[in-house]
Amino acid sequence: MTFDLSKTKSIANTFIAELRDENIQKDSMRFRKNMERLGEFFAFEISKSLKFITKEVTTPLGISQCDVLETQPVLATILRAGLPLQQGLLNIFDKAECCFISAYRKVKKNGDFVIQMDYISTPDLDGRVLIMADPMLATGQSMVMCCKELMNRYKVAELHIVAAIASIEGIAHVKANLPKAKLWLGAIDEEMTSKAYIVPGLGDAGDLAYGEKI
Repeated sequence: MTFDLSKTKSIANTFIAELRDENIQKDSMRFRKNMERLGEFFAFEISKSLKFITKEVTTPLGISQCDVLETQPVLATILRAGLPLQQGLLNIFDKAECCFISAYRKVKKNGDFVIQMDYISTPDLDGRVLIMADPMLATGQSMVMCCKELMNRYKVAELHIVAAIASIEGIAHVKANLPKAKLWLGAIDEEMTSKAYIVPGLGDAGDLAYGEKI
């Protein structure tokens, strides 16, 4: 299943437009906030697909039958770029536990790159719903590697992948390697550069949120 937020006209598309805008991008606080807001939209949409139970809630005047989440998901992200998007998810799934993965592109002398994964901090994922957030789904290699590593260690019940911007190639790679994953995307772009940056995309989300790295 692939959900494309841009296909639905809503205020969320305004935030995506601001994330892309090279002038608004100069305000890193605004960039982080817009990414966080987008995470909140995704959390609302994802919640519709999760399991609920009916709970009796005592009000000052009586008893109300309310539908509440059966269990909280685990919110995972790839450091550092994914932190604002994950925070938006956490604002809505406010009782969720979190997982953090350190993974990055290690560039070879010939210009090619491999995905280097150094660190994972996670709660027990057995039988849990896992939501993996990363703002850019370019080649999909780092996303697939991180998800597979977690799924090799744990028996994940459901896998949801969230990205603000995705490429056609990245989506195809994820679907080929993680066929049961549900994709929640802000927008889908068709092109990528030779260095695997999405076009038109929005640039380097980590640098825009937290400053250029050395």
